[in-house]
Amino acid sequence: MTPSPILAFCFGIGMVLLGNALEGGHLSALWQPTAALIVMGGTIGATWLASTDQEILYLFKLLPRVVVPGHPDRRKLLQKMLEVASVARRDGLLAIEAILPQVEDEFLRRGLRVLIDGTSPADLERMMELDIDITEHHGNAAGKVLETAGGYAPTVGILGAVLGLIHVMSNLTEPEKLGTGIAVAFVATIYGVGTANLIFLPLGSRVKKIIGGDVEAKAMVLAGLQVIATGANPRQVEEMLGPYVGHGHSAAAEGAAGAAQKAAA
Repeated sequence: MTPSPILAFCFGIGMVLLGNALEGGHLSALWQPTAALIVMGGTIGATWLASTDQEILYLFKLLPRVVVPGHPDRRKLLQKMLEVASVARRDGLLAIEAILPQVEDEFLRRGLRVLIDGTSPADLERMMELDIDITEHHGNAAGKVLETAGGYAPTVGILGAVLGLIHVMSNLTEPEKLGTGIAVAFVATIYGVGTANLIFLPLGSRVKKIIGGDVEAKAMVLAGLQVIATGANPRQVEEMLGPYVGHGHSAAAEGAAGAAQKAAA
């Protein structure tokens, strides 16, 4: 089971705050709206400037999947491709059209339509690989947006600290305020380093891993379509795609392949 990213985030923040409390720090000392405005506003502005609108929009599209764990169910994809292989071997590729409404995965459904239209395996590979490349490119670019924010945040935090120190230096005539003023100034640095290492960089890495899983699932579908196009039986399809679901022969896949073979006989 994939750990909840919300739980992981709360755990990370909680441990930092707990450590601060054990050192005698107070939560109120870390609450500085002005520092937050400088760090978050500056980071968002710099990241926006460094990214394209398309990358930012694609990132927002991916964010629900970042918050809610989940990846393409490859075992379910394998089961469906074994069913398709059984129908194609028994009745021919044109018979696949009747079961298209039962195919939930959009990439697999589109590939099957291409096969039904009589497209050659070479053209099928070129078309589907283009889709895979675009998915990977846009997904990695979206992850890079977060990593870019993680790179800018600490620097903007230092900028906020320097601005705070400038304000402190203007009040040197009141020594009793220097300690508090310096502490407040460095809160901006905490915000910058903290958001970079607890939010932006981890989320950027998570987005890239989500996209990596999508790319592997699509590569699995493409490999299955190529085998199905040759008229292979379900057992051969299962042998080819087994590594994509982390096994050579799982009991579930073996059972599905056996049932599909009986249906094709």
